[in-house]
Amino acid sequence: MEETMNNNAEKVTIIGVRFRQRGKVYYFSPGNLQVQTGADVIVETVRGTELGHVVYGCRQVSTKSVVSPLREIVRIATAKDKEIFEANLVKEKDAMGICIEKCRKHNLEMKIVDCEYTFDGSKLLFYFTADGRVDFRELVKDLASVFRTRIELRQIGVRDETKLLGGIGICGRELCCASYLNGFVPVSVKMAKEQNLSLNPTKISGSCGRLMCCLKYEEESYEYLNGMLPNVGAKVVTPDGYEGDVVATSVLKQKVRVAIKDETSTDEDAKEIKEYDASELKFQRSGRNFEPDIVDEEEAKALEELEKKDASENAGAETQNDDRNHGEKNRGDRNRGDRSHGDRNHGNKNHGEKNHGEKNGSDKTPGEKNQGSKNHNRNRRHNKNRNHNKGENGGAPKEGTN
Repeated sequence: MEETMNNNAEKVTIIGVRFRQRGKVYYFSPGNLQVQTGADVIVETVRGTELGHVVYGCRQVSTKSVVSPLREIVRIATAKDKEIFEANLVKEKDAMGICIEKCRKHNLEMKIVDCEYTFDGSKLLFYFTADGRVDFRELVKDLASVFRTRIELRQIGVRDETKLLGGIGICGRELCCASYLNGFVPVSVKMAKEQNLSLNPTKISGSCGRLMCCLKYEEESYEYLNGMLPNVGAKVVTPDGYEGDVVATSVLKQKVRVAIKDETSTDEDAKEIKEYDASELKFQRSGRNFEPDIVDEEEAKALEELEKKDASENAGAETQNDDRNHGEKNRGDRNRGDRSHGDRNHGNKNHGEKNHGEKNGSDKTPGEKNQGSKNHNRNRRHNKNRNHNKGENGGAPKEGTN
């Protein structure tokens, strides 16, 4: 009985809400409302009031999988709420055109990808891509004067851009990131090597120009299966007792082709190739060697550059648009126009801390070199007055001084 009560205490009722067609699914509490899958609801997020689509209705999940505190939905969306939402979509299209025009006017090297109004119209967000940091302070002022609302500019990566725009992959299906993936996982060239795929950058890159996300799907299975196979070129002992060299392996079938000495030939160097199950062979297990295929110099250079880009993006964060529930860490304050420029240099480092008297104290004055009491006292008095006038707290003069 106690175990049942503990299990119930560890569960919480939630609904899954998605705010955009290709957005992340967020957890909210239904409260006392009966919310069905497919319904539209009004919720309160860190961005403000927003309208979201319920992708799955009430269900029990573990409290460990929920970020506390769990927000409750405000209400189920009415017909008027949906009209406001549709009107915002129309205004977003106009805002996109205006913002692109303003970027050209200010000669900013940035690409506007998407824009988004909050449901109550209190904020207008623009998503953009750029090679580096962009000084868009004047752009924000210009946009604020046009739209008369709070403006937020948010820089995203190429994967996020592709997720927003959507498209068809080389497999002929809709892009995974645009259809069902909630987030991005780190992908490396090693995953392609592990699956014996061609290392041609054009064949393992997605529409975003980065390594395909689907390389991660079967990586664990291939890693496990490869661990039970010998490396190509390794020495193995067959069930017949012959020693041979591995010439090829079949990962999924777990078959190994071995070159052994041909007993029927008079030539001592003659080899016979036989296929065995990996479990039948005896070999020394070691780390797998994934030697890249022989590619030309241009492909090798492109592959190296692709690996560097993916490594840098994996180290960073391309989840800057996943901040509606608890987005304090990813709210994009660095790029918010009203706070993004000048914060680092507004005086914290240069307001007199380094020069407020420590370097000019009596322990470093010329009086020590002259060893004269008059000069020593004069220098101490001189530096004391200088420190008094400059102030001991960040260069600010003391109260009552001139």
